[in-house]
Amino acid sequence: MSPALHLAASSATTEHRPLIITLFAAFVVGTLFITVWAGRQTKDAADFYAGGRQFTGFQNGLAISGDYMSAASFLGIAGAIALFGYDGFLYSIGFLVAWLVALLLVAEPLRNSGRYTMGDVLAYRMRQRPVRTAAGVSTIVVSIFYLLAQMAGAGILVSLLLGITSDGGKIAIVALVGLLMIVYVTIGGMKGTTWVQMVKAVLLIAGTLLITFLVLWKFNFNISDLLGEAAKNSEIGQKGNPDAFLEPGLKYGVDGMTKLDFISLGIALVLGTAGLPHILIRFYTVPTAKAARKSVNWAIGIIGAFYLMTIALGFGAAAIVGPAEIKASNPAGNTAAPLLALHIGGVDSAWGAILLAVISAVAFATILAVVAGLTLASSSSFAHDIYANVIRRGQATEKEEVRAARWATVFIGIVSIALGALARDLNVAGLVALAFAVAASANLPTILYSLFWKRFTTQGALWSIYGGLASSVFLVLFSPVVSGSASAMFPSVDFAWFPLSNPGLISIPLGFLLGWLGSILTKEKPDEGKYAELEVKSLTGINAH
Repeated sequence: MSPALHLAASSATTEHRPLIITLFAAFVVGTLFITVWAGRQTKDAADFYAGGRQFTGFQNGLAISGDYMSAASFLGIAGAIALFGYDGFLYSIGFLVAWLVALLLVAEPLRNSGRYTMGDVLAYRMRQRPVRTAAGVSTIVVSIFYLLAQMAGAGILVSLLLGITSDGGKIAIVALVGLLMIVYVTIGGMKGTTWVQMVKAVLLIAGTLLITFLVLWKFNFNISDLLGEAAKNSEIGQKGNPDAFLEPGLKYGVDGMTKLDFISLGIALVLGTAGLPHILIRFYTVPTAKAARKSVNWAIGIIGAFYLMTIALGFGAAAIVGPAEIKASNPAGNTAAPLLALHIGGVDSAWGAILLAVISAVAFATILAVVAGLTLASSSSFAHDIYANVIRRGQATEKEEVRAARWATVFIGIVSIALGALARDLNVAGLVALAFAVAASANLPTILYSLFWKRFTTQGALWSIYGGLASSVFLVLFSPVVSGSASAMFPSVDFAWFPLSNPGLISIPLGFLLGWLGSILTKEKPDEGKYAELEVKSLTGINAH
């Protein structure tokens, strides 16, 4: 952070730190109360995994929105737009368009075909133990990738508010978020997580609407003036070419490789949502497929409105705060939205400090709600797919299964804390895009083949999941995200030979190819009778749980 801004933000937060801490504490206490209340109503596995399937389409749509609008949306996208203009806004477009794939191809058939997890759908017509193991492994890996972004966002956000600059302090914040998410899931299960996500969605929309209104008011509701000021204040604008800020190419059109990186990012964003475990399990919390479809419609409306408002957040931050101060605060741009709140209210004023505290508390609420959903998805998959159906071969009681899910929550929380500490300085939107790529590479091909291709076999499923998972994770490890660049997870070393920041361009087609290849090369004959049953069940909902 620039010295002037650091002093201003520091004085504002120091003077009003009791208010900031009170708002944070109020949300944490409120959500813990909801979690304990919901935990008392969690009687069996159906309650823990699917909230008893008691939520309406609107409630589930609101919860899906709360689950989906993560730290990447609120912090990462605002920062990407503030620094890269038009190219940053492409994240918003990709995240929103992705819902069409989920709505048209996945939501209703998945709700009809499964019970608690993605593994239920795959195991219906294939050998139980190998496909459930693969589904569980994939779910946990994708969830941990997504959790990294939320942990990074939490460390950045709270350190800005409380003036924490040391790495140890940021790691402590990451650990606190991990501890809270363990408590939410182990006590509240799906019921508690869903209510927390609904509350968070309302708070996030309200907070974003307030900042959007104030930004537009500052520019007399003239969007052209807002965009013009943002372009003029941008780095490229200060160099005499403001138009480039509002045109494609500032980040992804620089050369042939960045164009390929953009294509890879776009594919990952559009196809990834339909393979995200924490989104997939939300379709099981409603009583019918019709309610699942209705919940996705509600989610599209709410999420669409939010992403439209990210225009005001990102371009407003560029116009009012400026890229130099944003990058000085956080090189990846993750503090753009909180700093915009501080500036729009007045850096030296109580109103500015209050806005900063409110928006940061909303962002923290966002992080807590999303990490709870992710942890629930991964722990549920471990307990239901791996423990109950692979290790115990279907002999585990519901009580034992739920206990295993709670222990898995603790383990996944510890792993996420450790990895989140390493990822604390990366752009959270970029981290989420990696999770989308892994989900689209490993999960989506298998889901679509299972639902719509009768020749799909167990070997095809295993090749698709493990091949898509291994290729995407492998390419990420040797990409500029991990090493070889100033913004990498390990900037001091360079073992990056894969040139793209997102592996989707390679790993997603490979996941589909391996699923097809594994199916046609096996001697195993697909069970066409089971496929016919699954087809009828997925399309009609007959005998759905």
